Amino acid sequence: MKKLLGVLFAMTLAWPVSATVLSNVEVKGEIQTIASDVHHNQFQDYNSGVNTRVLAGLSAELVEDVTANLMFQYADHWGDDADNEGKNLDHYWDQVKLVNANVVLHNLFCAFDLTVGRQFYGDEDSAVMYIGPNHYNAEQNFWNYGDYEPNGNGYAPSIDAAKLVYSDDVKTFTAIAGRIADHNYISGAEATFDLYGADFRMNITDNLNAQVYGYDIVARGDALAADEDQHSGFYGAKVNMNVEAVRASAEYARNFGGHRLVKEHKDTGYMVKADVAADIEAVTARGTFLYAKQGFEAMGNYTPGLLIGHYIGGDGIWDYSDNGVRMYNVGLDFKPFEKWVFALDGYAFQARTGHATTYEADLTAKYNHNEYVQLFAGIGYAKYTKNEKYDVTPTAGWFETPDNFKGQIGMLIKF
Repeated sequence: MKKLLGVLFAMTLAWPVSATVLSNVEVKGEIQTIASDVHHNQFQDYNSGVNTRVLAGLSAELVEDVTANLMFQYADHWGDDADNEGKNLDHYWDQVKLVNANVVLHNLFCAFDLTVGRQFYGDEDSAVMYIGPNHYNAEQNFWNYGDYEPNGNGYAPSIDAAKLVYSDDVKTFTAIAGRIADHNYISGAEATFDLYGADFRMNITDNLNAQVYGYDIVARGDALAADEDQHSGFYGAKVNMNVEAVRASAEYARNFGGHRLVKEHKDTGYMVKADVAADIEAVTARGTFLYAKQGFEAMGNYTPGLLIGHYIGGDGIWDYSDNGVRMYNVGLDFKPFEKWVFALDGYAFQARTGHATTYEADLTAKYNHNEYVQLFAGIGYAKYTKNEKYDVTPTAGWFETPDNFKGQIGMLIKF
């Protein structure tokens, strides 16, 4: 970690531009460390150990209405180095990735902001679209398990794209076009996909806003040869209401796919998600309902709970017991002290048709040391109905898995 920050500092000092060119320089980034383990992990679904991810970079005003952003990342699973004293600098530099490299043109045509280059995109809590660093999820920060990495490699994803945004007090319109590289860790195959999308948000009243979106993912090269559908994607709408101490939202999304745009199959996947929350002094009561037909695919980051949701969620592909998913969640957030926030959650995960229910209960805590530093922890318990967890192959049947426990603790520093 210190080596990475030292390299970035040296790059800053050696930047080949004069002080009159760069202004309003800001160092930004974050450090996240998560330690977790589960009681039963025979299929290596869950992380066991400690993972650290560092994001560090610069944002600077190049000239009037032009901002440049540069950010690197480094991920590490504790104990990977064979020697406790570590490796040489070349070893660590090989593991440093360029995650952001873009320029932003502000007030373009007196109306738009244009971001060109490698960037993050979307809302972190979205169930359908997010490309960027995740938080509080140890399974999304797998460093290296076995011969491949089933849930990621600890690094945050990004997209090489051009993003155009128009925004005023009432509405925001975003259009994006870019390319995503995908690596299949099991087959070793590389594939690329072009992403085209649009998102429109509007404040209908002071307490009500709506959002509509659509994203087309076009397979290229090897990805097209392996998949008969050149186009695949999703579109949907979301409504949010905020009336005094009560908040509610409802979202509906559908897939499409084929050799032409917006063509649906007979068994098209879809998702329905509804949320409600109410503040009662220092306590917030909330609930969520999620229903997704098997095969629904998106690019979201919704990972409910510490166990089941961390495994089946996070990438927008919801498939519980090979039959979609139906999820119920009720929870309470309470703040007994100024810097502490506790959450108690209960979940019921079912197949879409309502059978094979798994119950989960979680208790999590967050301690806000200050506005930049947060410590967090959680414990979770999952009771599998009939000890059924998931089906590895269509003919393998259900694997007998005892009820499971998970513990997680971590630190998040943002700067």
